[in-house]
Amino acid sequence: MPTLRSASSGLQLPNKRPKSDSTTPSKKRSSSRFKETKATPQSDDAIGKIAQCKVISSPTTSRKRLYGDEPVQKVKWNPKDPAQMKAVKEALHVATVPSNVACRDTEQNIIFDFCKECFKKERSGSLYVCGCPGTGKTLSLQIVKSKLLTWSKEVGHDILDAVSINCTSLADTSEIFSKILENFEGTCNPCSPLQQLQCIFSKRQSLPPKMTLIIVDEMDYLITRDRSVLHDLFMLTTVPFSRCILIGIANAIDLADRFLPKLASLNCKPPVITFRAYSKDQIYEIIQERLKGLGYDVFDSLSLEFCARKVAAASGDMRKVLAVCRRAVELLEAEIRDSCELQEFHTVTFDLMDKALSKAFKPKNVDTI
Repeated sequence: MPTLRSASSGLQLPNKRPKSDSTTPSKKRSSSRFKETKATPQSDDAIGKIAQCKVISSPTTSRKRLYGDEPVQKVKWNPKDPAQMKAVKEALHVATVPSNVACRDTEQNIIFDFCKECFKKERSGSLYVCGCPGTGKTLSLQIVKSKLLTWSKEVGHDILDAVSINCTSLADTSEIFSKILENFEGTCNPCSPLQQLQCIFSKRQSLPPKMTLIIVDEMDYLITRDRSVLHDLFMLTTVPFSRCILIGIANAIDLADRFLPKLASLNCKPPVITFRAYSKDQIYEIIQERLKGLGYDVFDSLSLEFCARKVAAASGDMRKVLAVCRRAVELLEAEIRDSCELQEFHTVTFDLMDKALSKAFKPKNVDTI
């Protein structure tokens, strides 16, 4: 019978090896057994070779080749160390200027491109930057100014003259023209500072050798009853042959519409760039960016997210966030002083952040009562 012949042929496989693989199931099983018995001595040799390779090769190189670089674990923060505590407080201080302003790349690029275009064409221009307090307006303008100075040197143009004026430091609103005039030489003294500036920018032979960037911060302090100071300041960019780039910074969004209606009629109304309040994700990113250089975690993720959500819902003021975080660190410092030496502290907890936020957002009349 065919079945008996197929079975007998299957029994002869251990004595005689077939030349080619057959499609019968019995031959498949026998060939698999044959391969397993033959692979046994080869596996021992392979193990010996692998062991020899492990001895010769560097373990760090093989791990990097197989798994990539190992993640660097952060050192735990020791709040009891005075040097580390001082470094954290300095990183969270409002006066500490970071090397980069996170989450404001779009606004900075718009301002930079505008100034660069005016610089290339050697023409005047004006911008009005507005937004809520603590949204990075002044800091962004400082970064743009440094980028413009670097760019003017790289392209080989005349170095840009940059003037930064904070109007809160002025004793009188008209004093701003004297501050601007200090950057020019050879002016005629009998005239007023405004007339001297108008004379400089209106005559071709009196052209200043360089473009001038004027950044006026807290511009709303220049608002007077007749609004003449604000108007005359922006009009410096409209006189013939003017090479002045004026950028005003204030909190009011509609300052140009309310207090400079004549500029719109003269078709010289400055473009408006608005800095919107920070969102919770942006606040979280900025705090992480400020503390990145320390090398250790100061806040646990839950406490920092709670602070970001609270401030973003209220105002989005980054200065408020820094003040709250510093307050939370100070509360941790007070707990360390009052606790025993064996107790360990590593991060600012949710409870400490809650206390700092309650203190920051508590109404003032509560303390009075």
